Amino acid sequence: MTLRFTATLPEGVRGPVSAALHLPHRLDGAAGDAEVSDEAVVSTCAVGGVAYGPCPWKWPYNDMGLPFDPPSLALPTVGAAATLAYAVTLDADETAVGLGSPDASSAALDARVELKDGTGAVVAQGPVLLSFVPGTPPARERGTLHARDRSGVLWRYEATGVTSRPFERRKRVGGGWQVYTAVTPLRKPDVAGGGALAARDRDGVLWYYEGTGDPGAPFARRVRIGGGWNAYTVLTGDSVGGLVARDRAGVLWHHEPRTTGGFRPRVRVGGGWNAYDTMTTLDSPNGALARDAAGVLWKHDVPAVAPAPPFTPKQRLQGDWKRYTALVGTGELGRDRSADLVARDASGQLWLHQGRRRTGPAWNPSLVPDTARTPVGGGWNVYDLLV
Repeated sequence: MTLRFTATLPEGVRGPVSAALHLPHRLDGAAGDAEVSDEAVVSTCAVGGVAYGPCPWKWPYNDMGLPFDPPSLALPTVGAAATLAYAVTLDADETAVGLGSPDASSAALDARVELKDGTGAVVAQGPVLLSFVPGTPPARERGTLHARDRSGVLWRYEATGVTSRPFERRKRVGGGWQVYTAVTPLRKPDVAGGGALAARDRDGVLWYYEGTGDPGAPFARRVRIGGGWNAYTVLTGDSVGGLVARDRAGVLWHHEPRTTGGFRPRVRVGGGWNAYDTMTTLDSPNGALARDAAGVLWKHDVPAVAPAPPFTPKQRLQGDWKRYTALVGTGELGRDRSADLVARDASGQLWLHQGRRRTGPAWNPSLVPDTARTPVGGGWNVYDLLV
């Protein structure tokens, strides 16, 4: 975006006039501030309608406890005038959020602009208010939801990055998907066209759909993995590219992915999984959610150390989850960089439960859906499958 401000100079000022914009607080690692990149903000500058091209930011970052300056932007040096009108573009990357605000009660940073004459004397100064807040994540970091209608057409809903309106208008993927009795993401599809799906047909043959990287045609032609998959009553991804499958006896099996495609021979995880009537995985590597017959939702995290079973022991979650007819883990639908969950109730209303980090170290936290929910919209009972 563009930041505009005007400086009024006292009479008698002689040029050249230099200027700088100073942020109000330092990037001190010892103080625990979030680290930003050297190019957290890239700017161009214009004065009086004349474009001067790129203008440099300085990002001094200190973790030694020594005196140093806050971040600053050098503005163009120009001739003196009664007023000088500046226009500065701000192209910020995601690390700029780490600049934050020194005052948690304030939404804006009180930056300072300082102008100096040819002798180095300050001839004008004043505050400029700005703030760095999370913007729309890039396409590769926004999730999608796929829905199959009763005629077998698969539709794609791409995340907007705005939780009050989480999805764009639906896009048609294609017809013929009624031949499948199960469809599950192996890697969560994203708005950029990444991800992958696995689908089982009525004969028990499993097929693989690789993401193309083209949102207009998000999946490549299907590839046959193999038969015999009717032995399972549930198929779902393990959130890192593999597949977990529950057989009719309630035993869960894990199929790790091969680097050359397909899956390695199955490994037994354990029994008792018939206690669940619904299972879904969150975006990598955030584990699985499973709801039991009483409507209680349980979380199975991904172990921090491999090789290990695909999931850790279950943790009970709060909330009323029995009211939903479908639960689907997705990629990021908002702006907080956390995987989310959508849920459909019996009336066909879809709800968004944003992911929140509950426990665990920063390098391996436990992500769970928030009990608070946001309505997405009605009419979702036209679909017989949500993935």
